[in-house]
Amino acid sequence: MRDFTTYMDIALAEARLAGDRGETPVGAVIVDSNGKVLAQNGNRTRELSDPTAHAEILVIREVCAAAGSERLSGLDLYVTLEPCPMCAMAISSARIARVYYGATDPKSGGVEQGPRIFSHPQCHHKPEVYGGISEAESGAILRAFFEGRR
Repeated sequence: MRDFTTYMDIALAEARLAGDRGETPVGAVIVDSNGKVLAQNGNRTRELSDPTAHAEILVIREVCAAAGSERLSGLDLYVTLEPCPMCAMAISSARIARVYYGATDPKSGGVEQGPRIFSHPQCHHKPEVYGGISEAESGAILRAFFEGRR
């Protein structure tokens, strides 16, 4: 039995590091079927001057490069915030098996909020999705970050 919070704890640590760098504090982790962490990262859009450098995209890129494949079938993604539409499409294109996320994102979410990417017929792969993993802590990190910027 997999301990979901262990992987989310790694994603939360990456989110805190992202916040320390001045990035929106979102962290992500990709795990294989044996529970091995294959990649972990946090948002780096400002650092890399790249609007696509969301935590999910960065870990997908890293694991795809290591695997020599654009398909990551059978792998799980843990992320502290509901993926945006761009990340949801990347998750679908990479054929990630399961997505576990913390806080919902009413403003920019693309999975259970907003456009609900995985529910469209044009979405070729629909991963299993589980929200609310360490939701309170994920939300608290984001709230603290944005309160500190006001």
